[in-house]
This record gives sequence, C-alpha cells and structure tokens, in this order.
Amino acid sequence: MATGWMAAPAETPTMEPLLDLLVSICSIATIGQYVWSMRAHFQLQAMFPGAMVISAAVIATTFFFLAILWIQSQPVPAKLAGLAVELASSALFWWAIVTSRKARLHFAFAPDNPHSLLTGGPYRYIRHPFYSSYIIFWIGWGIATWSIWAIVPVAGIAVLYVVAALGEEKKFSRTPLAGDYQAYRGRAGLFWPRLGW
Repeated sequence: MATGWMAAPAETPTMEPLLDLLVSICSIATIGQYVWSMRAHFQLQAMFPGAMVISAAVIATTFFFLAILWIQSQPVPAKLAGLAVELASSALFWWAIVTSRKARLHFAFAPDNPHSLLTGGPYRYIRHPFYSSYIIFWIGWGIATWSIWAIVPVAGIAVLYVVAALGEEKKFSRTPLAGDYQAYRGRAGLFWPRLGW
C-alpha cells in the first residue's frame, strides 16, 4: 500500500569535518612544538625585531589558514597530502632537536655569533634543518587548505626564514669557524640536500 511519500534517505556523515579537525589539531600542535622550542631548546634572551616579525606572521597565517580550512571545502586528497607533509616536517624538526640539544643554539635573528658548528644528524645534509622543517610545515598546511591564497603567506614566511638563514651564514664569516663553515657549505644544502652525492 503506497502512502504517497517516501522517507528521505539518511545523510551519511562526510569525512570533511573530521579531516578539518585533524588538520587543525595537527597544525596547532606543530606550532605548539615551535613555541616550546623557543623556551626550552633555543637560547632566547629577548625577542628581537626579526623574531617578532616571524611570530606575527605565524599568528596571522595560523588564523588565516584555520579560517580557510573551516569555511571552504577542500578535496580529501589535499587534506591527506597536507597532513603527510606536516608530519614529515615534524619528523625533521625533532631530528634537529635531538641532534642540537647540547649545542645551545640561538633563536632566529639573535645578534650573537655562532659558537659551534653542527654537522651530524640532519645537519649532515642541510645547513638549516629547523628552517627547512618550518617551510615544509607551512607548505603542508597550504596544501591542506587547497587555496590559491595560501601561496602568499607561505611565500612570505619562507622569505623570512631565508633572510634569517642568510644572516646566520654571514655571522659564521666573523668567527674562527669561517673556514670550516665554508667547507661545510660545499657539502650541505641551505634548506634541501645537495643532489649528486
């Protein structure tokens, strides 16, 4: 016996909110580990202007990416790829932490000259593994947002890290480590491993 109407099929929950939450938690946790490193790993006497600019860029980009992630819709493969890239950045970050824990490294844009040269762990392949991990993280979160507008803040933050890294490289030239650092530059890439060895 027909009743004249059919019940609408129950909507199946999508993975989108769950993936939005997962990307958000992973991204905020990654930024949390960076904040932790400022206090517990790096030698930070004061926040110098360059470090304040980086901090402001990180805060602004975090809110921007969270808004894009939750307001717009992204393809599932983009979110999964972004998460994978973020996890790779965290692995590099912690490898650099373990390798440099006794080195008493200075935070970005500190005016102090370096007092040691690390060449083990990730430093064997890249001269600035912390900056590399940060750049990789922001690229991953940008991929997860799947927005053309993500390119602007990712590029801006990457430029800040390049400026910080090049400034640190110049500091080595003013220390007794200048010759060793020059040889090291021939073996290890700035942010990515050198090809061909």
